[in-house]
Amino acid sequence: MQRILSAPRKNWKQQADSLGFKFHTIEGEKYWDESAYYRFSLQQIENDLEAPTEEIHQMCLQLVDKAVQSEEIMTLLRIPEQYWDYVQQSWANSEPHLYGRMDFAYDGKGPAKFFEYNADTPTSLYESAFFQWLWLEEMVSNGQLPAETDQFNIIQEMLIEALVLLKQKHVRNEPLYFASCKDTDEDYGTVEYFRDCATQAGLTTKFIYVEDIGLSPKGAFTDLEDMTIPALFKLYPWEFMFEEEFGPGIEGSETLFVEPAWKSILSNKAILPLLWKEFPGHPNLLPSYFEEGKIGDDLGSHFVKKPVFSREGSNISVIENGQQTDFVDGPYDDSGYILQRFHPVPSFSGNYTLIGSWVVGDRSAGIGIREDSSVITKDSSRFLPHIILD
Repeated sequence: MQRILSAPRKNWKQQADSLGFKFHTIEGEKYWDESAYYRFSLQQIENDLEAPTEEIHQMCLQLVDKAVQSEEIMTLLRIPEQYWDYVQQSWANSEPHLYGRMDFAYDGKGPAKFFEYNADTPTSLYESAFFQWLWLEEMVSNGQLPAETDQFNIIQEMLIEALVLLKQKHVRNEPLYFASCKDTDEDYGTVEYFRDCATQAGLTTKFIYVEDIGLSPKGAFTDLEDMTIPALFKLYPWEFMFEEEFGPGIEGSETLFVEPAWKSILSNKAILPLLWKEFPGHPNLLPSYFEEGKIGDDLGSHFVKKPVFSREGSNISVIENGQQTDFVDGPYDDSGYILQRFHPVPSFSGNYTLIGSWVVGDRSAGIGIREDSSVITKDSSRFLPHIILD
């Protein structure tokens, strides 16, 4: 695994703007960064990233199956008791799921260490699945990379395949609505990319902002024209859904939600100590514990404190010998905490690197890479492309 400096394409900003990639620059700082790329061997991808991703995903599904049968685990997951039956039924009914992103620390020497699973509302999808592939094609076409250069990236093909199955088995000829919150270019861009994939899969699609979704007197979720929403892809977390005023109406609405309610089990960091308890010593897992529970000696004196509910690195702190050495502020301070043994993300010329490994359906589909000047990856961390070249 190498970080290789590279000359940015002269037209990349114009290309990004023309394709709707509006968040390539955030608050004047570059988010998309092609001044360098990461190079992997095929063996590194297949053995150290692809295989562990699929194995951990299966471990997570085993955990879901155990959780829905255990009040103790559901309590540890901070899922409100009034929704336990609904979450259990979504699992029992095999409600379909589409995608997720696992975050790993990996330096090319293995084994990759699993940090967390963004299983409900992961972003960086567009740049992982689409824009870095365009970069690769142009770099090869321009002779800046050898013709045999590849990329671990079948995300778009697999998304379309999964959406075809969603249409055939669940949505059929009904419209699939796509929703994100207002005033966030990144979320809107992610949803519109997903919507384009759904159109390619033959689905009828509509967009609606989360804030504009209504609830009819009969308990159905509706759009601005008071039409019932039969199926909804929502880039809005389940823990927020459960706290909304409309929360009690979810179960009776008959809307098919994507991602399904059972993903609420995997989309919070309480799974980290639960996985460690189920699979202690697994080479890709880090010792993890609930802050208020019994803590094993294998946690050590250097660890990361993470809220059960948190996104984009918010409210995460690094503790060493009782002292806080790094911290990212944020709004997620009321859900309890887990502790995970510190494992350094590799530094390439002062750039701390995190690998996001995508799961589509139940298969590993590709990776995206984020960089930061800090050991904690945040929403402002840069995205860099990658290649496979032996």
